[in-house]
Amino acid sequence: MTTAAERIQQLRHLLQRASYAYYALDQPIMADEVYDQLYRELQELEAAHPEYITPDSPTQRVGEAPVSQFESVSHRIPLYSLENAFTFADMVAWQERWQRYWRSLRREEPIPPAEYVCELKMDGVALALTYAKGLLVRGATRGDGQRGEDITSNVRTIRTIPLRLALENPPPLVEVRGEAFLPLARFHQLNQERQAQGEAPFANPRNAAAGTLRQLDPRIVAQRQLDFFAYALHLPEGGSVPWGENQAGDPQSQRQVLNALQRLGFRVNPHNADCPDLEAVKAYYDHWQTARHQLPYLTDGIVVKLNDLTLQQTLGFTQKFPRGCIAWKYEPAQAITDVVAITVQVGRTGALTPVAELVPVQLAGTTVSRATLHNADYIAELDLHIGDKVVIHKAGEIIPEIVRVFPELRPSTAQPFTMPTVCPECHQPVVHPANEAVSRCVNPRCPAIVRGQILHWASRDALDIQGLGEKLVQQLVAKALVHTPADLYRLTAAQLLSLERMGQKSADKLLQAIANSKQQPWPRVLYGLGIRHVGSVNAQVLATQFKSVEELAAATVADLCGVYGIGEEIAQAVHEWFQDPAHQTLIADLKALGLQLAIATAPTTGQSLAGKRFVITGTLPTLTREAAKTLIQQHGGQVSESVSRQTDYLVVGEKAGSKLQRAQALGIPCINETELIEMCR
Repeated sequence: MTTAAERIQQLRHLLQRASYAYYALDQPIMADEVYDQLYRELQELEAAHPEYITPDSPTQRVGEAPVSQFESVSHRIPLYSLENAFTFADMVAWQERWQRYWRSLRREEPIPPAEYVCELKMDGVALALTYAKGLLVRGATRGDGQRGEDITSNVRTIRTIPLRLALENPPPLVEVRGEAFLPLARFHQLNQERQAQGEAPFANPRNAAAGTLRQLDPRIVAQRQLDFFAYALHLPEGGSVPWGENQAGDPQSQRQVLNALQRLGFRVNPHNADCPDLEAVKAYYDHWQTARHQLPYLTDGIVVKLNDLTLQQTLGFTQKFPRGCIAWKYEPAQAITDVVAITVQVGRTGALTPVAELVPVQLAGTTVSRATLHNADYIAELDLHIGDKVVIHKAGEIIPEIVRVFPELRPSTAQPFTMPTVCPECHQPVVHPANEAVSRCVNPRCPAIVRGQILHWASRDALDIQGLGEKLVQQLVAKALVHTPADLYRLTAAQLLSLERMGQKSADKLLQAIANSKQQPWPRVLYGLGIRHVGSVNAQVLATQFKSVEELAAATVADLCGVYGIGEEIAQAVHEWFQDPAHQTLIADLKALGLQLAIATAPTTGQSLAGKRFVITGTLPTLTREAAKTLIQQHGGQVSESVSRQTDYLVVGEKAGSKLQRAQALGIPCINETELIEMCR
């Protein structure tokens, strides 16, 4: 009969093999449903036998508590930066330099063949990974090349980094170098989520990856879903790893390194190539200069390495760079054009954002006629005038941005720009808060603010009113049919039919969608109000703590700060919002119109869960997550989104995630649906 320890070992082996096939080879050997089932079985066995939990278990990727700071650590082998080349002439000069240096060392020997391996240069964050006897024991940032920061708990959350090397008898020490990055699809998704929550979007995927790895809470890192490509391998003297069929040892070429990394369980960028000379390198560069735009991640050049590692080691290093490698950077996605005007946009919070209107120009495959200028400070820093000739590029190859001005080419007709003192939409005076870089319109009737508020109210995470898009909202506001979200619920079919391209069927459908939105629960309504700094997550937290709009409106800043996850900035914004007479009128209107401004509670239930905090994870057998939340709240309990030391119970269903591991680590009682229902009786 198989013991628990044997079954745990068997499950780990199966799951590690499946992860290796899926992430490193891109050749799944197990259906997702089977993987999930085996993963849950392993979780249950480890929960019952915690003495068998090991650091390399697939269940231990996320589980460490947040740290207060990262420790500085030294690199056994320095992480050097690479010299940059920008033209083919630069590449020829580099080859001539290393060949001259070789001749200075080995005058009697012929110059070795100039054979190269080319790899895409990822636009991410360099990491140094250390494995002791096959187990991941440290992940560190590059830092200054000599010392970096120990971010092991964050590195463990990256699923394309193996916790254990795929070797039966690993060397005592293996060091792997590679690049952590954020895929473009995930970058866009994260920015949509951040904007929906009232947070500033990341500027580009590299900044997002770097900021993510600097998070002190590994749970946040896990949620961001970073990826990783390995490109270098270091073994101690006498170390051996497999790099081919029945071939093992200390790799002697970069090609063998890439093969070995895959056999150890890592992903390497598949778009690498062997190049027998610089002409082949140029062909590789020319291809990816254009083809990179089809990749699901950003690259900013190619890396060219001498394939012969012995030759690389012989050439050694300059004071800054290895002589046997170089980065050939892509031609930047930049263009020169003229600023013909600067216009100002007004957002839903009243923020004024200057935008440069440009002579249209082709840039990275698209026609660009506008570029963001962020705020007045940015314009002053550039010393930008209307009429200037400027260089634009795509920030992170996504958002057009002005990066350089040519003052020496400034025409005599050029005009300096100053931010308006009145709103360009409503012509009311604007304010410039002392602690902000932006100017704001504070007129609640400003058409731009109203349009933004209505679109936010109708958005998917708020009231989710299908069919209420930007063009329709523009008409409703322009015709003065809508001034606040409450006005939506007073619209008639006749009013809608007066709008352009609106037929009877479309009008009826929109009116029904608006009516249906009255059933959206209190947390969604709160998010839809558009209070600054209150995203959908914070709205859920506040609506759980303050079960009606009256409770929330009466809360002091101190009351709000006492809610887990709500800081002083959010508390102040919420408190000030409810003090505004216009907002008080809006709340009264919404209440009279039948919107859900409180969490419905059943009068017959007791308070058996009073004062208890619950977190729900996984899929429950009969209750939906919303139904379970309602049940807990009806009996006096509170529901949070994340596990903390303040959590009293974790309600666990099928496919439980990292919350279960966190709860087990903190010793928090875990209950199932049946036990929850029993507690409510």
